[in-house]
Amino acid sequence: MMSSDQQFFLKWNDFQTNMVTSFRHLRDEKSFTDVTLACEGQTCKAHKMVLSACSPYFKALLEENPSKHPIIILKDVSYIHLQAILEFMYAGEVNVSQEQLPAFLKTADRLKVKGLAETPSSIKREG
Repeated sequence: MMSSDQQFFLKWNDFQTNMVTSFRHLRDEKSFTDVTLACEGQTCKAHKMVLSACSPYFKALLEENPSKHPIIILKDVSYIHLQAILEFMYAGEVNVSQEQLPAFLKTADRLKVKGLAETPSSIKREG
C-alpha cells in the first residue's frame, strides 16, 4: 500500500531574478504605489512593503503612522540621493559617483537602509 503523505519540493529557479524585475517594473510603471516620498520640492512614489523590507526606519515610521497613501517629507535629503536609495532598494545595486558617495552613505545610514547602513564593507569600487 502506498503512502499518500509523500511530499514534493517545488522550486522556482528564477524566483529572485523575477521578483527583482517585477518590483523594478512596478516602480517604473508606478503600479500599486502606496507611499510618496518628498524632498527638495520633488516627489518619488514607492511601495510601503519595499521601504519596510529595506529599512527599519521606514518600517517604524509607516507602522506608527498608518495611512492609506502617506506622504513622507524627508528633511536634509537630496533628491538625487533619494532616487539612488530607491534604486538600491528595488534593484539591490546602484552606481554613485565618488564625490557623492560620502553624503549618499550618510543619508543611507540616517534612513537605515539595509545593505548600506549596516555593512559598508560590502561596497565595491568600480573603475
